Amino acid sequence: MAKSSADDEELRRACEAAIEGTKQSIVMSIRVAKSRGVWGKSGKLGRQMAKPRVLALSVKSKGQRKKAFLRVMKYSSGGVLEPAKMYKLKHLSKVEVITNDPSGCTFTLGFDNLRSQSVAPPQWTMRNTDDRNRLLVCILNICKDVLGRLPKVVGIDIVEMALWAKDNTPVVTTQRSTEDGGPVAETVTESDLKVTVEKELVSQAEEEDMEALLGTYVMGIGEAEAFSERLKRELQALEAANVHAILESEPLVDEVLNGLEAATNIVDDMDEWLGIFNVKLRHMREDIESIETRNNKLEMQSVNNKALIEELDKVIERLRVPSEYAASLTGGSFDEADMLQNIEACEWLAKALRGLEVPNLDPIYANMRAVKEKRAELEKLKATFVRRASDFLRNYFASLVDFMVSDKSYFSQRGQLKRPDHADLRYKCRTYARLLQHLKGLDKNCLGPLRKAYCSSLNLLLRREAREFANELRASTKVSRNPTVWLEGSTGSSQNANTDTSAVSDAYAKMLTIFIPLLVDESSFFAHFMCFEVPALAPPGGAGNDKKSQSNNDDGNDDDDDLGIMDIDETDKKTGKNSPDLTALNESLQDLLDGIQEDFYAVVDWAYKIDPLRCISMHGITERYLSGQKADAAGFVRLLLGDLESRVSMQFSRVFVDEACHQIERNERNVRQMGVLPYIPRFAALATRMEQYIQGQSRDLVDQAYTKFVSIMFVTLEKIAQQDPKYADILLLENYAAFQNSLYDLANVVPTLAKFYHQASEAYEQACTRHISMIIYYQFERLFQFAKKIEDLMYTITPEEIPFQLGLSKMELRKMLKSSLSGVDKSIAAMYKKLQKNLASEELLPSLWDKCKKEFLDKYESFVQLVAKVYPSENVPGVTEMRGLLASM
Repeated sequence: MAKSSADDEELRRACEAAIEGTKQSIVMSIRVAKSRGVWGKSGKLGRQMAKPRVLALSVKSKGQRKKAFLRVMKYSSGGVLEPAKMYKLKHLSKVEVITNDPSGCTFTLGFDNLRSQSVAPPQWTMRNTDDRNRLLVCILNICKDVLGRLPKVVGIDIVEMALWAKDNTPVVTTQRSTEDGGPVAETVTESDLKVTVEKELVSQAEEEDMEALLGTYVMGIGEAEAFSERLKRELQALEAANVHAILESEPLVDEVLNGLEAATNIVDDMDEWLGIFNVKLRHMREDIESIETRNNKLEMQSVNNKALIEELDKVIERLRVPSEYAASLTGGSFDEADMLQNIEACEWLAKALRGLEVPNLDPIYANMRAVKEKRAELEKLKATFVRRASDFLRNYFASLVDFMVSDKSYFSQRGQLKRPDHADLRYKCRTYARLLQHLKGLDKNCLGPLRKAYCSSLNLLLRREAREFANELRASTKVSRNPTVWLEGSTGSSQNANTDTSAVSDAYAKMLTIFIPLLVDESSFFAHFMCFEVPALAPPGGAGNDKKSQSNNDDGNDDDDDLGIMDIDETDKKTGKNSPDLTALNESLQDLLDGIQEDFYAVVDWAYKIDPLRCISMHGITERYLSGQKADAAGFVRLLLGDLESRVSMQFSRVFVDEACHQIERNERNVRQMGVLPYIPRFAALATRMEQYIQGQSRDLVDQAYTKFVSIMFVTLEKIAQQDPKYADILLLENYAAFQNSLYDLANVVPTLAKFYHQASEAYEQACTRHISMIIYYQFERLFQFAKKIEDLMYTITPEEIPFQLGLSKMELRKMLKSSLSGVDKSIAAMYKKLQKNLASEELLPSLWDKCKKEFLDKYESFVQLVAKVYPSENVPGVTEMRGLLASM
């Protein structure tokens, strides 16, 4: 029999060399064949081919602990063993011998820590069953010794393996010398010679019992009947022995039964006693609970009574009216020195009323008779105080305004313009600002009459100030009037149009500079003073606001107390609805400032009468203030500025512009007119003056006037020209040329005038073309009529057929050329004289004569080309010859 590879020391040393440096020692190494095929089933050749491997069992000691490993070695290309895989035996869960292998030499090792349990584990095939058993016994012994457990063994009997291990353990006989020097034989198993001693799978006693059992079984194999009889006898003897033992134990059983009965009686007595004690304890527990419940109720009642007394004390304190506050509310003075005490009384009254309302007072107290009576008493106090305070404030506002109105030094006087100063008035009103706030908290309805009283009183003062200021402003402004007739009348009537009337627009601007910021401040102060709940606005900015801040500084006002008020339209855009307080504010501002616009209108009308063109400057000034006040002006102030702008626009557009248009239309009724119409140059002077007055946003107003003026001028010109068709083109071209010459400079800077300039240029060209064509046809009518007939026939017949038509023969051509071109120089001179005869503007003659020559040459060149096509054999004076003739004249 071949030697097993497990005994190959050279293989062991190769394995130890492969794991050198791991501090592990090789226990066993054996050659195997690795495969993954399945026995008895067909598979691919590559998966059933066995690969040579070496399985090595190794252990590693660390103190008292040992670790066991199963290493798989493979041969490298040089035939040297190298580690391939390593398994820890502590994860070995199953050892299975493949039953499909008839030789029984193939087995698998199952580990519970493999990543993929779905992949079949590798199969190891030994050379024979002895090698298999040797490896498996070694694995099982190491698991039992090191791990203290055995893996599951499938496909092989562990007892069979134990018997195999006992029979196949080789014995080595060694000799040792005794003390007397004789050799003694000593039997040592092969396993004892190794470093690691393999433990037996079964103990010695278990092995002897198995041998006795097996010996008995073997002994009875040939004597089946005797063995059967023996077993029957032994069974009968065993049953008899059992019955005898039962009969002998009857006294003992009776004694045990008596003891159990006595114990049962004692247990019954104990159960009865426990029931009695349980009933007594239940009654006692119920009594204790009843006592605790009564005690808890008494404690709760005591706590509640104490809390109730505290609450009642608080309610009584709430219901008490301090005597000093009651005196102030019912009969106190409203002098400035007593206002602090009145404010404190108002604060207490408001707090007391809020304290008796349900959110701040428990609903249980709200229905108490004492609370209801006290609430009625406080309501009576409130009504009394509100009535007294309202009466005082109405009289106070009226007395303040009456005092200021009666003193003439507050207003403008002859020779002295007085800026309105409301600083003292606002200071005195601010004394009662907090009182008004408290009145609003106590009764909102009381503010309506107070606001009306304040607006009525202050409206008198503002109207008086505006009237006196406007009167003195007009009286102190000395300037001569400009004529209102610009586009009609003699030339001398417009000589005074250059009079400087800037003082008029300066006076209007001064009126706005003084009063618009004043009205804005009054609106803001009124909204703040009269407790309107409206949104505050952004800090003022813009041109108008700079003047406003300047006037505020002059007045010495405290801007911190003022509040800008938003326009209704702007609020509607932002919130989508109109707040009731803002509506009420704008209605009150209407009452406060109504009537003051009449004095502004008077200044506008006065300025218009002096110089209507100053409406342009006033429109720009108003527009600048309107755009500057959008951020912080009260609603009525913006309406006032809008009305002023409309008034100025109406005076300028409907009065001045319409009257000027009527002046232009009157030219239509005159007798036949020649040359440049008078309103053409006068409009240029008017436009130059209007451009000087433009300020800010007044460009649109002026452009609208330009559009209306020029449209009427052109329509009137066309109507006048139609009165005498013979000279219509001459009148048109002279006037359109005059319009362009007079407005050339302005058209370069004013887009609206540039548009009309181009329109006049087109009309001028059309009139020139018509007039020149008329003159040319007058002198060379036969020549160009002959060309016209040829052109008409060329649409229907070929050029070769035209000479055979009636009136177009070569003879007719020669007659026509002789009559038209025989004295061509005289005809051209006559054409020049006719052009010069009816032309009033001599400066237009050179340009018109150049246009006439160019037009004649173009027409003559077309005639020469037609003759060359139709009459190629006829000689006609050339274009170059004709151009030279024209140039020499």
